[in-house]
Amino acid sequence: MPPPRRVLGDLGERLAVQHLLAKGYRIRERNFRFREGEIDIVAEQDDLLAFIEVRCRRGQTLGTASESLTPAKQRRLVGLAEAYGQTDDRLPERRRIDVIAVDFEPSGRLLSLQHIEGAVWGE
Repeated sequence: MPPPRRVLGDLGERLAVQHLLAKGYRIRERNFRFREGEIDIVAEQDDLLAFIEVRCRRGQTLGTASESLTPAKQRRLVGLAEAYGQTDDRLPERRRIDVIAVDFEPSGRLLSLQHIEGAVWGE
């Protein structure tokens, strides 16, 4: 029996964090909540602040994880990133919104992890 959706989502976020750490990012926040929504991961690399949306999909009958980011969700992410940017005036000025797409086989086995830098909003 494949793992439940929430378990795959948590696993996808853990895999995304491992990927970012391996690439030299420092994790500032995980699951940072605002009234309007949540930023999955906020990370820094050198003088760049990255807001990362983790998208997970099991099977590809409805498309891949990277294809699941709707225009409405993209607009919400931009608003959340702008709101986060106002929380501390010492944050890096270079900012972008990335997507980490994690695709699983129907059984729950990892199929691929793709980091799309600047997928929604570039530096």
